[in-house]
Amino acid sequence: MLKSYYNAEAVEAGLDEVGRGCLAGPVVAAAVILPKNYTHPILNDSKQLSRVQRESLKKDIERDALAWAVAEVAHEDIDRINILNASFLAMHRAVDALTIKPEHLLVDGNRFVPYPMIPHTCIIKGDAHYLAIAAASVLAKTYRDDLMTQLGLEFPAYGWASNAGYPTPVHRAAIRQFGPTKYHRMSFRLV
Repeated sequence: MLKSYYNAEAVEAGLDEVGRGCLAGPVVAAAVILPKNYTHPILNDSKQLSRVQRESLKKDIERDALAWAVAEVAHEDIDRINILNASFLAMHRAVDALTIKPEHLLVDGNRFVPYPMIPHTCIIKGDAHYLAIAAASVLAKTYRDDLMTQLGLEFPAYGWASNAGYPTPVHRAAIRQFGPTKYHRMSFRLV
């Protein structure tokens, strides 16, 4: 059972990112502030949910959250500042875009660049422990999957509608056959 909050006294935002291991497209992060004692029967780490469940949850989260935001860092910036720094930047941008200022950040993972004037707690596999992080995971994943499906219409041979830019055999074979697209991360080992 996922927990509602880490610190019941603070307004908490859950943070998560997706797309770090992809070969193409942006890294995307989301920040979500849920109501105190929020519950949902199926909310969980987005990797544990089907696409249909994630799409359904996205609507529930956007409706129920006190505040939520999604932000991205483009592939060109990933190449310039590296994927770890781009992930932190995407999370900071998501916090920047919240309409409510959180008092504490719950960050999925083991590292984070501190956000100015807001304390944070890093939680390994936090999306499997805290509802706000799981909600952020769902919003980031659905946003990025939709974006990669749209970009895939321009480059259908790479299979982005099904692999979202991750290094699947189909994706790597397309890179070998057709070369990288304008959306590929050139600092990554593509084949």
